[in-house]
Amino acid sequence: ACAFAGLWNCVTINPLNIAAGVWMMLNAFVLFLCEAPFCCQFIEFANAVSARADKLRAWQKAAFYCGMAVFPVMLSLTLTTLFGNAIAFATGVLYGLSALGKKGDAISYARIHQQQKQMDEEKLTGNLEGQA
Repeated sequence: ACAFAGLWNCVTINPLNIAAGVWMMLNAFVLFLCEAPFCCQFIEFANAVSARADKLRAWQKAAFYCGMAVFPVMLSLTLTTLFGNAIAFATGVLYGLSALGKKGDAISYARIHQQQKQMDEEKLTGNLEGQA
């Protein structure tokens, strides 16, 4: 989607639209290299780029993908750039959510809350006994 929207964005005379379109096509190429290197098996350095991208932490990938997707939108704010970069941005958001970690279960949160409540009550009763 990013590559097709970038190509469509280049069919204009506005230089900012052309720059945004070229950047979007570059984004699509980088996403293919990092996420689906089997699509680029005839490119010599594809496996090296993919291996390096796999070593990055989830939050680093999130920042990289979201930053890549925001730049063309800042260059030329059109529906084509918004929709074309939506998938790249969504990929970054998903990596960001995975960096946050697994959601905790309700039982462990209830235990923590109960322990906190007991400690607060003990502190309160300790202060009242100390005043008396």
